[in-house]
Amino acid sequence: MAANMYRVGDYVYFENSSSNPYLVRRIEELNKTANGNVEAKVVCLFRRRDISSSLNSLADSNAREFEEESKQPTMTEQQRHQLKHRELFLSRQFESLPATHIRGKCSVTLLNETDILGQYLEKEDCFFYSLVFDPVQKTLLADQGEIRVGCKYQAEIPDRLAEGESDNRNQQKMEMKVWDPDNPLTDRQIDQFLVVARAVGTFARALDCSSSIRQPSLHMSAAAASRDITLFHAMDTLQRNGYDLAKAMSTLVPQGGPVLCRDEMEEWSASEAMLFEEALEKYGKDFNDIRQDFLPWKSLASIVQFYYMWKTTDRYIQQKRLKAAEADSKLKQVYIPTYTKPNPNQIISVGSKPGMNGAGFQKGLTCESCHTTQSAQWYAWGPPNMQCRLCASCWIYWKKYGGLKTPTQLEGAARSASEPHSRGHLSRPEAQSLSPYTTSASRAKLLAKNRQTFLLQTTRLTRLARRLCRDVLQPRRAARRPYAPINANAIKAECSIRLPKAAKAPLKIHPLARLPLAAIVKELAAQAPLKPKTPRGTKTPINRNQLSQSRGLAGLVGKRGYEGAGEGHRPPRVRVRGSGGLRGGGEGHYPPMGASGLPFSANGRPLAAGLRTGPPPASKRQKLNPADAPNPVVFVATKDTRALRKALTHLELRRAARRPNLPLKVKPGLPLRSGGALAPSAPPHPASTSEPIVLED
Repeated sequence: MAANMYRVGDYVYFENSSSNPYLVRRIEELNKTANGNVEAKVVCLFRRRDISSSLNSLADSNAREFEEESKQPTMTEQQRHQLKHRELFLSRQFESLPATHIRGKCSVTLLNETDILGQYLEKEDCFFYSLVFDPVQKTLLADQGEIRVGCKYQAEIPDRLAEGESDNRNQQKMEMKVWDPDNPLTDRQIDQFLVVARAVGTFARALDCSSSIRQPSLHMSAAAASRDITLFHAMDTLQRNGYDLAKAMSTLVPQGGPVLCRDEMEEWSASEAMLFEEALEKYGKDFNDIRQDFLPWKSLASIVQFYYMWKTTDRYIQQKRLKAAEADSKLKQVYIPTYTKPNPNQIISVGSKPGMNGAGFQKGLTCESCHTTQSAQWYAWGPPNMQCRLCASCWIYWKKYGGLKTPTQLEGAARSASEPHSRGHLSRPEAQSLSPYTTSASRAKLLAKNRQTFLLQTTRLTRLARRLCRDVLQPRRAARRPYAPINANAIKAECSIRLPKAAKAPLKIHPLARLPLAAIVKELAAQAPLKPKTPRGTKTPINRNQLSQSRGLAGLVGKRGYEGAGEGHRPPRVRVRGSGGLRGGGEGHYPPMGASGLPFSANGRPLAAGLRTGPPPASKRQKLNPADAPNPVVFVATKDTRALRKALTHLELRRAARRPNLPLKVKPGLPLRSGGALAPSAPPHPASTSEPIVLED
């Protein structure tokens, strides 16, 4: 019963989403609405995940300074990771939430220098804060309510003077005497002088125009003249005149007229007093914010003096009574029963045993936090396409503290656990998904990649709009700037206007002659390189040059070899695609030749001797499994290919980039050696080593 009873001032959990962590709030008021529901006015507290990365780095520096000053014991990386989940940031932002969304109580304390940070990890539902977050200005500031404990905050008490020792300090600099109790005047004489000072003050207010407007009656002027400011002025006048009544009387009424003394209560107008009461209702006794937001033309000392004088008036007593009556009418506490409805993120698999749901959610996946494979309850966590899950204990930790128990790979910690799964019967993507060096999120991406293929297909009206509204759409400009938005509504409106005015003859759409799917598969199988079969567990030496050239050379250079051609025999013109989008093969241009008469490969390196460039025999052709496809070929630019690029103008490079399927004519002019080969100007690329690389299957 007491656990479900929530009162004003309690720190509680609020749930605003079934998948997001709880909100930590402090109850300020409990109000009952017209329809009978209870709303809680709460103060917002923010987590580290709610602020920006720059403010997180600022909080980290503040935490390091605190650890150095307070000499905290050493903590592990996991403890530091979990300690960030216990840190909150206080704010002055208020909001109203339904009381039925409360999910439990928690404890939030101000961090003190004497606290040990490790103690917060030992307690459940325990948080701390040391900085104040401003959601509007996006700033973090130190809390002004810091408790100053320690030797550096203690007062220094001077030693006591010995008997007969004189004090050599300058007393005038240390203090100023304003009243002498051993004066020659009696109490009756002093009281009579104070009455005269009040009478002079009343007469001075009658002569002052501004005072006569504020206090139009004699009673109000006399009451204002009887305030402490008049008495302080009279006693100060006696002290300055050596308690001589005659001199003091003449000082009260100088030659120009009587002296008028007014305090802050008289200086402030009625509108300024109303602004002060409104600011006091909003900010409390935070005089800096009151001055900044409501009374910037007043000094801080003036606001503080007015506050203590305002507390002596009837206005303060009336407001105090109204607040007490309003507090009596409000709710002091509210009972919220325990929330027992199932969470929508709960994983329930078809045909699973009671208490062990989620068993068939995804094979090979474990808890994202503790990496366990068994739990009485599983919960879906993260984006739906990632198919990540958490166990029951880690789900409760995520909801309460807004993080995982162990740091993930994205947070800078690599996962070192290994999973003893057999990979002999798995395909390549499934084997990669069970790698110990990939997280569960990466495994889910690999497994779900083939299942999320989609196709974007244009309509007939869209294809017509591309032709009719070419000046509005500007397809070439849109292709160069794919990130720029296109106003589709304007294009549709323009197309609807131009479509009736177009030619009556229908547009001639030439259908493309496409090969059947069987022919395309047969051609791809013929161009695919052979993969030698090696016994499992043996080391296979592979030459890196041959590996990179044999992957894409058959489809790039051609199907007919010319290694055995004699001198003077020129090879047929072919289209060569090199690095950086360079293409050759126009009229009168041939692929570059090496010193030995062999052509350069697509990336500018000479072909290895004995490398087959033609298609393999029909008997050895085989259809490769898509899971065993080779890695993509990386083309490295050389000085020769860079020289060919320089031979092209800027306009030709842009035109070639927009139309990579068309041949490009290159201006001759590069230095050639005898035999038509390019003169090598530099040693081969360091990546093209001839040493074999041993790959262990």
